[in-house]
Amino acid sequence: MSASIRPRRSILYMPGVNLRALEKVKKLPVDCVVFDLEDSVAPDEKNLAREQVVAALDNGGYGGRELIVRINELSTPWGADDLKAAVKAKADGILVPKVSTAKDIATATKAIDEEGAPSSLALWAMIETSLAILNVKEIAETAKLPGSRLSTWALGTNDLAKETGAHLTQDRMPMVSWLSLCVAAARAYDLTIIDGVYNDFRNLDGFRQECEHGKSLGMDGKTLIHPGQIEPCNEIFSPSAEEIETAKEIIAAFDKPENNDKGVISINGKMVERLHAEIARRQVAIMAAIERLSED
Repeated sequence: MSASIRPRRSILYMPGVNLRALEKVKKLPVDCVVFDLEDSVAPDEKNLAREQVVAALDNGGYGGRELIVRINELSTPWGADDLKAAVKAKADGILVPKVSTAKDIATATKAIDEEGAPSSLALWAMIETSLAILNVKEIAETAKLPGSRLSTWALGTNDLAKETGAHLTQDRMPMVSWLSLCVAAARAYDLTIIDGVYNDFRNLDGFRQECEHGKSLGMDGKTLIHPGQIEPCNEIFSPSAEEIETAKEIIAAFDKPENNDKGVISINGKMVERLHAEIARRQVAIMAAIERLSED
């Protein structure tokens, strides 16, 4: 599966200390697993969690799921060892918490490079501080630097609420401006952007509403804290059958020889720009990637 075209609808956090969960996730229809060494692991269990995550990655069995390790901050006693272990265990990516400045990206990238990681190992960043919101453009710009590994942002809405005092309301109005700003910066620099978690995991109606809200803002997917959230998340963040049909129609129209040099054409009485063809091609590619993943 292409690293640039991967479904990232559902991203499930798995506590590295929970062996049963690390095994169970192999059978769950989730796009991406984040092996968590940070928030969900107590200080006296950090080393154990790291060992168990490395063993899980070495043993494999996760099919085509994207495998990411969320390390502790590099400034903590565990961060550097977490990063080294994730590189050695050949994770698909490393999720760095509390990224607040472009310098944080540079520091993490240098540390990964020094471990001899392959170029395919991606850097994911948690956007979860007030300073990160103020610096989103500068952080996003690092994705275009030579040798950049930055591919994905995961929003930490719980931490943003805690730091700012904003309330986590169902409509998310207190932070919708921040979410939209992050989406704009991510799109400007070709980053995948993943919405924050929904805490009330038993409230599936509320969860579906927040997924729809995130999709409407332009998010690619959502981070999850419970397996019961996977299927509705996958459904909402997948292109619909109607969207795929329309996308294929747009692609076919622009692929006609007479339309090769046209920026705008008419399809079924509607004006369609070439940028819509680019969006359509990505939708079709994402759907194909989803179908391949479901076969694993």
